[in-house]
Amino acid sequence: MEKIAVMVTGVGGGGHGEQILKALRLASAPYYVIGGDMNPYSMGLAEVDVPYLLPPATDPRYIDEVLKICAKHDVKALFHGSEPELKAMSAQRDRIVAQGIFLPINPANVIDLCMDKAATSTWLLDNGFDVPRTIAIEQLSDLDRVDFFPAVLKPSVGGGGSNNIFLAQDRAELQFLGTCLFQTIGAYIVQEYVGDTNSEYTVGVLCDMDGKLLNSIAVRRMILSGLSNRIRVKNRTGNPAFGDILAISSGVSQGEVGPFPEVTAACERLATTLGCRGAVNIQCRYANGKVYVFEINPRFSGTTSLRAMVGYNEPDVLIRKHVLGEAVSPRFPYRSGRVVRGLAEVLMPENLFERSQGADQ
Repeated sequence: MEKIAVMVTGVGGGGHGEQILKALRLASAPYYVIGGDMNPYSMGLAEVDVPYLLPPATDPRYIDEVLKICAKHDVKALFHGSEPELKAMSAQRDRIVAQGIFLPINPANVIDLCMDKAATSTWLLDNGFDVPRTIAIEQLSDLDRVDFFPAVLKPSVGGGGSNNIFLAQDRAELQFLGTCLFQTIGAYIVQEYVGDTNSEYTVGVLCDMDGKLLNSIAVRRMILSGLSNRIRVKNRTGNPAFGDILAISSGVSQGEVGPFPEVTAACERLATTLGCRGAVNIQCRYANGKVYVFEINPRFSGTTSLRAMVGYNEPDVLIRKHVLGEAVSPRFPYRSGRVVRGLAEVLMPENLFERSQGADQ
């Protein structure tokens, strides 16, 4: 079977671009993967068929360079590997699609909404979904409105990988951490900490590009592992419902992978109500019989390869349906299992970019 040329940007270690690359390598279809990254030392560049060094997504030349590479290799599908690249591709989606390239991204209004956590929280409440109590901090006096603890402080926009996130267990901590965060990034949100360390899920909902629901999957996170927690502290609130330890995920997810209908049902309803296309990733905790959504990522997940390992291969499914024209049955079967993570190393070739000089399939 002839190899299908696919480009994945942002293939550096730790991001969802690397995850998409891994998922494509797990697929039965033979993919010829062109990879791009702005860092010449990104691990993923050593693992693609042809590597390219790209300008940052904020550079005016970015889309031009991506399209030039796509034309050279007759790329059939283009996947972004970082949120800045998602924004850049979304802004010029018409130009990309006009070149005959399949671009599996959500509508612009979905992307814009989900990248603002304060706006997302309001939308969830307005549409009948459960969400932790959330207060936007636009000036330090807004901290006086916080009447719940523990409280999670985090950026409303950005903050990937749990950057600039803090946990306050009492008023004094809130005031100190809240002041420091405001001085560092400006406005942010404070969100109620719900559930315990065994109740957190990252949920993937997959729709086709016409908005038809295809399937869903969840990972019940093991967030007490060293790789998987950003914050881990003793519970000092006196409330045993939170467990002995309070923890915030690092974004490096691992754990039990499966359908988990108690959480995926609500997330499926959310994705269809929102009007998602392609992949969407929903972060939530399941507590008191309710699914509390605290973040929606309108893109592929940092657990894309974990899902592909059990037969739920999102990028492959979308290519097969929309590029190859194959019939994809909704609720396609996949396995359940526990997937854990560690560290991996690669020796970067000295002639890494020679493959992209005149590379030809």
